[in-house]
Amino acid sequence: MLRQTDKHFKFDWITIILFLLLVAFGYLNILSASHIGSSIDYFDLSQPYGKQLVFIFLTFGLIVLLLAIDAKFYERFSSIIYIVSILALIGLFLFGKNVNGATSWYAIGGMTIQPSEFAKAATALAVAKYISDLNTNINTLNDQIKTFVIIAIPAILVLLQNDTGSTIVYGTFFFVLYREGLPKYYLTIGVSIIIVSILALKFGALITSIIAIILVISFHFLSKKKLRLFQSLFILIAAIGISFGVKFFYQNILQPHQQDRISLWLRLEKDPVKLEQMKKTFAYNLNESEKAIRSGGITGRGFMEGERTTGKFVPEQHTDYIFSTVCEEWGFLGSAFVVILFVLLIIRILHLAEQQKTQFSRVYGYGVASIIFIHFLINIGMVMGLIPTIGIPLPLFSYGGSGLWAFTILLFIFIKLDSNKINEW
Repeated sequence: MLRQTDKHFKFDWITIILFLLLVAFGYLNILSASHIGSSIDYFDLSQPYGKQLVFIFLTFGLIVLLLAIDAKFYERFSSIIYIVSILALIGLFLFGKNVNGATSWYAIGGMTIQPSEFAKAATALAVAKYISDLNTNINTLNDQIKTFVIIAIPAILVLLQNDTGSTIVYGTFFFVLYREGLPKYYLTIGVSIIIVSILALKFGALITSIIAIILVISFHFLSKKKLRLFQSLFILIAAIGISFGVKFFYQNILQPHQQDRISLWLRLEKDPVKLEQMKKTFAYNLNESEKAIRSGGITGRGFMEGERTTGKFVPEQHTDYIFSTVCEEWGFLGSAFVVILFVLLIIRILHLAEQQKTQFSRVYGYGVASIIFIHFLINIGMVMGLIPTIGIPLPLFSYGGSGLWAFTILLFIFIKLDSNKINEW
């Protein structure tokens, strides 16, 4: 399955350069957030920055392998790759290691591997393979259900391992399906459920139901696109049902720490004493992260000069809260630079995806862009307190071999597919 790279295989160096910039800048911030003392031994494997440097070196070997494999291999064996990833997720229930309440890792010697990170790329391949099949029509209910099942299987397995953050990522495949012709009402329904749920938690089920009644009646009589009476009634009943159902789900299904995170995010708690207790317990990380962000100002305090970062006020700052290090030490300008890099990377992938000559490559490209986008959006929003705290890494930036390698695989498979498009005429 290996072939030599010839003149027809030209890799997109803009994407590769953006990748290298993010990895390099991410390492600098991991180094700053995890080093202890004045001296630095870059290859000290007892420290996160030492391990991450090894992970980065190994990543280059992984890249060479990914680009050396024939592009057709990824399409032909996508189903097998998907099945292997599912088996790896199932195996965690028997052999997995529990870390911070989630059974998401295999312990191999002194290392841990998180298969849920790699399952995202495998699912993107499987979705691309199924949608691009000649017998698949995403506009039919039967094929829609089959596609949803492909996405739901790994998502459910990850959720059962108590990894809510990684589970949410699978929802981003709806954007991929929408691009390929999934009816618009799916997206409308999804967004509407989210909005109604937030309103019900924030203002109560009764007020939300009244708002729903007013909107549905107004739309029914004033809109140019008239809905049938039974359609309006169905929407109204569904909205009221969700309004009251989400309260029950919040109080009886969610775990206490999940309730507290949502309560803090939506400012549901009014008791100042309880709020202060929250900041000292489960919201401690977020509170310290916000302090680090504020202390950075416009230009930042300088590399390895952040008081909150060097003082280790934010626990595990080199992982999910790595962006707070960027904000404190590099300031608004540095954090804006990181955001711009991610936006450029996502736009570039979408641009390349639209240029693909096969539906498989295009769908996979949209899957790559969507996965990176949702990670980027949730992580930065979480660190800044704009969304509830969700354990999810910043792609190519946060500490961790599994995350770095998984995103490298995800991205460079697409780079390989893109390099082959001239041969797909």
